[in-house]
Amino acid sequence: MNEINIPACIPRTHSRFGQWLGSKVLNWFGWQVIGAFPEHSKFVAAVAPHTSNWDFIIAIAVKMHLQVRIRFLGKHSIFIWPLSILLRKWGGIAVDRRAANGVVGQVKALFDETDALILGLAPEGTRKHMPNWKTGFIHIANAAQVPVVPMALDYSKKQFVIMPAIYVSDDIEHTLVQVQQQFSTAMGKYPQQVSGAVRKTRY
Repeated sequence: MNEINIPACIPRTHSRFGQWLGSKVLNWFGWQVIGAFPEHSKFVAAVAPHTSNWDFIIAIAVKMHLQVRIRFLGKHSIFIWPLSILLRKWGGIAVDRRAANGVVGQVKALFDETDALILGLAPEGTRKHMPNWKTGFIHIANAAQVPVVPMALDYSKKQFVIMPAIYVSDDIEHTLVQVQQQFSTAMGKYPQQVSGAVRKTRY
């Protein structure tokens, strides 16, 4: 399996067992990780296309293999003991959608308070086909003044692709198109379920 150069600024887990297990899973399924991490300690990782429950398994295996600490969002209501211990260990961040400052405000505050943070999100928000992606991940990146790093689950090549950072502007729709253009329908495990106006051919 190809080795990925990971800059020192990227938050790490340093789990030998996790690295071993993640590598085994990727080898079993014949997947490779390609690309390079940006020289940024904070960014939003936009992981797509999301068409199958297998996406989560492959993404977690990549995370463990690389020993990179990637956080994710979860409803505050599921962070109850003892499940909360496991969720936080895996990188879960509890957010309250009823809060006055909303999810974007809560996550921006976390970025502001943290020296290094990678937040992994699925832009589509669902495995089913939808005409448009949700823009929440871009609003978060814009508010926190961090880039978006597209990461593709390419089932056509069995590659997890880490792409160059995209710098977010106040033009949310323009940035959304920029991110979407990094993906194609052919990448999805179920191409017919790929959401949004992504390209129809491979990158």
